[in-house]
Amino acid sequence: MILSFAFVFGLLFGSFLNVVILRIPKGESVVFGGSHCFSCGNALKPWHNIPLFSWIFLRGKCSYCQSKISVQYPLIELLSGFIFLAIAAKFSLSIPAFFIAMSFLMLLALSMIDFKYKMVPDSLNLLAMAFAIAGAWSLHGVLLNLENALLFAGGFTLLRFALSYYLTSSIYRAGLKTKTPWNKHYDRTPFIEAMGEGDIMVAATMGALLGVKLTLVAIFFSALLALPVMLLVMNRSTEEQRVPFVPFLAMATFIVYIYDSPILAYVEAMR
Repeated sequence: MILSFAFVFGLLFGSFLNVVILRIPKGESVVFGGSHCFSCGNALKPWHNIPLFSWIFLRGKCSYCQSKISVQYPLIELLSGFIFLAIAAKFSLSIPAFFIAMSFLMLLALSMIDFKYKMVPDSLNLLAMAFAIAGAWSLHGVLLNLENALLFAGGFTLLRFALSYYLTSSIYRAGLKTKTPWNKHYDRTPFIEAMGEGDIMVAATMGALLGVKLTLVAIFFSALLALPVMLLVMNRSTEEQRVPFVPFLAMATFIVYIYDSPILAYVEAMR
């Protein structure tokens, strides 16, 4: 009964999460303005917005213009329901468990937006981090989550600076070989960003959710998940090689969080 309630609760939040994913990148309000078809503009009826079931009953088409409704809608709702179900199975129903599930829902939204638009909104990033920090059963736990969040935010900031400096310096040194008396005082070396600011905040959320050891495991695991995709786009255009990394960070974080005990036991056994 508890798990069923958690799943349905997740479906409801997933329905709203679709609104967030579609509107925030466009700068639209997620509160004001009713749901409407993006093809014909007609306002949707309440029975058109029933999570999961409306898409099934409408056969994935708008009831007015028959244009296709993206499979993203039921997929996000299902994933949201699964997230709440998994967290409820791990912790039962509680306020900290709700905050943890909401943090993962924000990571899900960030993943979809990063995948579709290659952007990571600060508003969702801050919410994910705030929910992750608040997802503790005591004040000491909240403070520990905050400490871990700040630790990884600072660590990723330094890593970003170091990698960006290395990449920019490499290009600058390569450019020196082409200098002539005519252009030696003319420098157009671009500054290479090795990591986005959004990734830094996601790392802070990971630190708050997982702690130090498991966050390091999740970062390594996310790189393994991303590796096949990186190899696939290696010989493609520069734009296609810009693989969004937040989905892999979020996926790895969720897997490591759910299986934290056996993973931590394995890590400890390796010492």
